[in-house]
Amino acid sequence: MAESLLGGVLGSEDDKPEGDAPEARAGVEATASAEAFAAAVAAIASRQDPQVARDTSVFLKRQAQLLEIQAEHLRDEHALRLAHLAHQRQLLVGQRLGQAIRLAFQIVIAFVVIAIGIGIAVMLHDAFTAHNVVIDAFDAPAALAARGVTGNVVAGDVLDELTRLQNTTGGGPASAHKLSLSNAWSNQVMVEVPETGISLAELSQVLRARFGHDVHIGGALVQTDSGGLALTVRGDGLAAKTFSGGADSLQQLAAQAAQYLYAQSEPELWAAYLQETGRCPEALTFIRSVYDSVDDLQYRRLLLYDEAGCVGEVGGPLSTVLALLHQAEALDPRTTELRSSYAEEQIQLISFGEEERAWRIGQKVDQLHAGLPPVGRAFFDRLSYGLSRDYSAQRGAIVGVLQGTVFRPTGGYATSTAHLEIAHDDVALHDPGAAELELQNAPQSTPQDSRAVTYIRALIAEERGDSVAAAQQLEAAFAATANPLDRSAFSLGFAGPGCVLAPIEEAAGHPEKADAILALADAAHLVDCQRFRGDILDHRGDWTGAQQAYAAAVALAPDLPAGYYSWGVALARHGDLAGAVAKLQAANQRSPHWADVLKAWGDVLAKQGHWSDALAKYNGALKYAPDWSALKQARDAAARKSS
Repeated sequence: MAESLLGGVLGSEDDKPEGDAPEARAGVEATASAEAFAAAVAAIASRQDPQVARDTSVFLKRQAQLLEIQAEHLRDEHALRLAHLAHQRQLLVGQRLGQAIRLAFQIVIAFVVIAIGIGIAVMLHDAFTAHNVVIDAFDAPAALAARGVTGNVVAGDVLDELTRLQNTTGGGPASAHKLSLSNAWSNQVMVEVPETGISLAELSQVLRARFGHDVHIGGALVQTDSGGLALTVRGDGLAAKTFSGGADSLQQLAAQAAQYLYAQSEPELWAAYLQETGRCPEALTFIRSVYDSVDDLQYRRLLLYDEAGCVGEVGGPLSTVLALLHQAEALDPRTTELRSSYAEEQIQLISFGEEERAWRIGQKVDQLHAGLPPVGRAFFDRLSYGLSRDYSAQRGAIVGVLQGTVFRPTGGYATSTAHLEIAHDDVALHDPGAAELELQNAPQSTPQDSRAVTYIRALIAEERGDSVAAAQQLEAAFAATANPLDRSAFSLGFAGPGCVLAPIEEAAGHPEKADAILALADAAHLVDCQRFRGDILDHRGDWTGAQQAYAAAVALAPDLPAGYYSWGVALARHGDLAGAVAKLQAANQRSPHWADVLKAWGDVLAKQGHWSDALAKYNGALKYAPDWSALKQARDAAARKSS
């Protein structure tokens, strides 16, 4: 009963007020419960003893007051606790931000340490592998400073001339061994190493001097008693040499000094430079003077290549040229080097008019290529592509070399020559527009390059049907040589460029000039000269003589397609369509990708009324010469006829 009474007076748990904080609400509830409890107890006690009831009531009221004070305290403490929690939250946010900043700082320090470690590793690697020619500042008299002539200026002039010589030297195998040129006073990163006062550049120089193989070049410029200039150059392992001249001859002296330094520090490149600039007699003397002093077998092999090339250019016998190349092959018979040697042998055989022998050397290269992917052999096969008139494959190989997608040997490849050969292939693929664009990328750093550019422009004019302009440009191209069939006339990788001059002169109405070229053709032993002779004789009505010339072209190189092709086209002109098909088929067997043969074969089939077969030939030709306008027109006509 008392339990139910107390429960009714104090209330159940579901009747608790809401909205206050838990602590405050608990205090209020406790106070209310105590007062109700006191009233209930007083009521019960009053029935027994009034004094007890009064005492009990007083006691319980005091307890209620105490509870009220505690509730008030809890409410105040709750506000303080909320403020404290908010402050702790702010402290936590700041702590997390500080940790993030500290972590970021540690990461930055780690990256800096890694960068310094990488930098030190790079400097050590560069120090151990350094093979540079470093031009130090020259000594120069203070009296010349007023004229702007200081030691740095003199060294800069020498450096500029050395750079020009290297850039002028083409991309033969020796070019892969060009030493990098630098100066010792510019482009230095002046980052100080703490507590030492030494810059990173100075540290790098110390390491390179201690562990590297750089060749340091220096010297002095002095005024002579006569008021002239004398420039002395010297270097690590190089004998000092003095060059003298007038008061205004600094550029000339710097050029002479640079040539001396180039020859002494890079003899294989100097020999190549002399050959490429038409100074073969000088090159032969130089090669023979330094060959025994060159220890590196690779460099000896390159010198033998240069000597072989120059022997051919000065009119030496083919047997001597081949003997030098075979000597080079014996120095390093590894497969990679043999491929390079065979390529040099092909070039020399082509220049001597031995195209059939050059083709057979190409077959030896094929044997070395067993198992190699196409990208691994394209560079070496490009000469064979040219012999077989596979112009699209030859062009692709050279473009691949320039773009780095085709493997090439350790030797370099001249950018100028590469662009010239691509332009020539574009003309051969009947795309004169592409050829003109390619010529814009071809530097004309040597006389041979300049003549080659003019020569290709003549071919472009001929392709567009302007024989007069073509003849004029060809005459300009060959003006510097007495013999248009001279194998050193052009820096191009194909045989007898001068042979094309004969039919172009004939087409331009200059038969006497064509005859002058033909008079040289017999000695040249070139397929193009003989087949073009046949075209000219046929044009003049000498069909018997023309067929003899075509037969001679085939006999010179029975494994090559050009003689068969020209003979087949001529037979088609004379109405012997069956004979034309036989010759063109023979040409196609030897060069399946020569678009000219496929088009000519399609033309014969069209004359025979075999339009579907002609369409197939035209479509085949378009795979290899997709921008040939005349081919597209013939293909469209065949498509209409065969539908």
